[in-house]
Amino acid sequence: MTQQDSRTAVVTGAARGIGAATARRLARDGFAVAVLDLDADACAPVVEEIVSAGGRALAVGADVSDERSVTEAVARVTGELGAPAVLVNNAGIIRDNLLFKMSTDDWDAVMGVHLRGAFLMSRAVQKFMTEARWGRIVNLSSTSALGNRGQANYAAAKAGLQGFTKTLALELGKFGVTVNAIAPGFIETEMTAATAERLGVPFEDFKKAAAGQIPVQRTGRPEDVAHTVSFFVSEGAGFVSGQVIYVAGGPRA
Repeated sequence: MTQQDSRTAVVTGAARGIGAATARRLARDGFAVAVLDLDADACAPVVEEIVSAGGRALAVGADVSDERSVTEAVARVTGELGAPAVLVNNAGIIRDNLLFKMSTDDWDAVMGVHLRGAFLMSRAVQKFMTEARWGRIVNLSSTSALGNRGQANYAAAKAGLQGFTKTLALELGKFGVTVNAIAPGFIETEMTAATAERLGVPFEDFKKAAAGQIPVQRTGRPEDVAHTVSFFVSEGAGFVSGQVIYVAGGPRA
């Protein structure tokens, strides 16, 4: 049994897309994985896939923006899988609109899931990591952190996660805990498909147009991000902290 086989990873927003790909990858890397999303039933297919491949996984339903829900979820993970050693803050939503059309509820909802959620989850698991003097936190930012029309809320939240990442890296480093962020560009997920639908553009055309603006001339896949998460949480990345990697097919999207 490797050291990773005895460690537990928590991935939020893991029922689909980047989160699901990350959960599957970490399971292959040897971690027991808590597959966490708003609806535990939606996590079942990912858990079943991991278990059928010989891994350990647990479906957990939780609202990351709710303090009590987070506390209960982390307690369950700790009791059934073990103390969290890895946290991937991936849960996210979009409520796109131009500033003059954006409602306060749209602003608060995005901030609640992305920023409050990452804060609550990180605060809940850090005690286990600091006690063990080993831990990995990976926050999912976005190229939208650089600014994106119609996404004032999302861009602000994703930029905020980068500052959050760097601050936690400073605070937790002496305890053997690294904190890094990944800023994906265009990734083929249900979220980007929904954006294409909202714009009235066929998804294949939407992807083709995006690929034309990306140096490597293709759009990203959830597995591209999962691979980078795998690096950040590895033993070999112990001297890498407070960094933001743009997984976007070029210097930026």
